[in-house]
Amino acid sequence: MVNCCCIVGCNSSTHGRHGENIENGLTFHRFPAWRRNHGDQASEIKSRRLAWMVAVRRPNITFHSIPMSMRVCFLHFDTGKLKMHVFSFLTYISCFSSRISEVESRAFSGLLRLRSLDLSNNQLAVIHPEAFGTLSQSLRELNLSKALYNFSSVMDLSSCLQRSSMRNLRTLDLSDNSLVYLPSGIFSNLSSLQRLQLSNNSLVAIRNLTLSGLESLEELDLTLNAFKTFPNESLQELDSLRQASLFLGQNPFKCTCGIEPFSLWLNRSQDRILDADSLVCMFPPSMRNTSILTAATLTLECYQRDAGADLALQTSYVFLGIVLGFIGLIFLLVLYLNRKGIKKRVYDMRDACREVWEGYHYRFEIDSDPRLSQVSASADP
Repeated sequence: MVNCCCIVGCNSSTHGRHGENIENGLTFHRFPAWRRNHGDQASEIKSRRLAWMVAVRRPNITFHSIPMSMRVCFLHFDTGKLKMHVFSFLTYISCFSSRISEVESRAFSGLLRLRSLDLSNNQLAVIHPEAFGTLSQSLRELNLSKALYNFSSVMDLSSCLQRSSMRNLRTLDLSDNSLVYLPSGIFSNLSSLQRLQLSNNSLVAIRNLTLSGLESLEELDLTLNAFKTFPNESLQELDSLRQASLFLGQNPFKCTCGIEPFSLWLNRSQDRILDADSLVCMFPPSMRNTSILTAATLTLECYQRDAGADLALQTSYVFLGIVLGFIGLIFLLVLYLNRKGIKKRVYDMRDACREVWEGYHYRFEIDSDPRLSQVSASADP
């Protein structure tokens, strides 16, 4: 059986060009086989397999699809014993579209010189809090574009970024992940981050402390999200990024009353918003393609609607007053037409009350005079 080393640039083989056997004493070894039931060694084996896959630089293999025929020759081992960190010299790893669903604790242990890691176009459902722990000092670029499976992955990533303390990270790409919400303080330990890519998500707001810890940020991309406006809370967060250039284009801005603070802020911050001139209204239809920069000086639809509502409300009050007045007139007319009957009924009630009162008064006098009480007693048979 002919064995060849699959490492790019290595020509080691067990046979020559004409099929003759070469006695060079080399042995050839398969890629580390990774299984979830490997227990405590699973994370270590996974990192080795990942490093091997990147080192051979073959476009036809992925983490879960490595042909059994691929071998690595003995020359890439040290004195017959496989180096645990044989690829520790690597500075760049690309796992683009490798069908990775989980990043375990210390998955990249031994890659002490790694500066750029590309995990884009995967479906990361689980990210361990210590997944990038060994890369806290070396990593400069982390690409997680289109890599997160669902919202729980965002929470895992938040815990991981806060715990890993990747203080030397310069670039973080979280684009194309359908993010709706960013946990508070997710970037709090990325003090050296210079470029943050959040484009093509579904973000609707920037909450308080979302962008805390980004003192060194130079570029923030928020294009292609779902922002309809930026309230004062969001504007304060953006103002905290004093050195950062911002991209806010291609968002469905709604130019009603709530857009005014954002429009005024945009006019004050045009030097930082690199695409300020291209920001336009999408809703309502009457304001479509109107520049956000001029929205604050226009008569917005909400005020037109409020004026119409005030007029309608005043008309309703007038109509209600007329109706109530008409009802009052009818009531007075009924009283006038029945004045004799009402007067007779009032007199009857007065006489009945007087008779009852006189009866009470008479009984009180009898009870209060002892002589009348004796006369009344003797008069009884």
